[in-house]
Amino acid sequence: FDYRMAMGIPDYWIKLIKEKKDEEWDVGEIFYSLTSKRSDEKTVSYAESHDQALVGDKTIIFRLIDKEMYYSMRKDQSNLIVDRGIALHKMIRLITATTAGGAYLNFMGNEFGHPEWIDFPREGNNWSFKHCRRIWSIADDPELRYHWLYDFDREMIRFTGNSRLLDFPTVTLIFENKADKVVAYNRDIFLFVFNFNPVESFTDYGIPLNPGKYKIVLNTDSGRFGGYDRIDEELSYYTLPAGKISSQHFLRLYLPARTAIILKKIKFQKVI
Repeated sequence: FDYRMAMGIPDYWIKLIKEKKDEEWDVGEIFYSLTSKRSDEKTVSYAESHDQALVGDKTIIFRLIDKEMYYSMRKDQSNLIVDRGIALHKMIRLITATTAGGAYLNFMGNEFGHPEWIDFPREGNNWSFKHCRRIWSIADDPELRYHWLYDFDREMIRFTGNSRLLDFPTVTLIFENKADKVVAYNRDIFLFVFNFNPVESFTDYGIPLNPGKYKIVLNTDSGRFGGYDRIDEELSYYTLPAGKISSQHFLRLYLPARTAIILKKIKFQKVI
């Protein structure tokens, strides 16, 4: 085993969530923090591990949703705090996985947002087994939002596996706008676009690219994953020139607040 564990990444996410409001998140800093390594260095990226899951700290989902985890995780319940937490939890995992330097790690239920901590039997808890477990059944319960988070994780991992994404070491930053909180990067034939803006959705948002055609392959806003289905996944997207005499092309996208999409570049079919 010759991979290095990217231990700074989970610490970065916890620090960001604890210390900064959503409006203060710097998308350029996020991208740099996830990709700051030597190009030839193989690393395992992960959003959280035992440092967050064990008693004494909080997992990412618990920091995002807190006590609402106990009261508002049914799919038929409406709660803005939970909506925010689920949206960011999907985005955090997706950007961590797709910028990984060779491997990505899930840890002890974070793939479906397990609601509580782990605490092994010890003298300090009177040798209790109460929190010495993970409740895997909640991920399979179709009435709970954990089911959405688990479905998203399954599709995310399936995408990275089927595409062999992590076999391609180069992750190239294409675009960042700190004010809008939009960041885009590519890896192999895939384009990743994240809108971390908590309140603003953007219509016809331009991402500078070489001429091409793109199709959406994964969308965090899909209703299958607890989103609002605001993005049409059936559309084909074509880059357009900036002007009549301009060589610069842009991909125009609808980017709802707190969403991310993955697009695949499609080869044009020649018309004879």
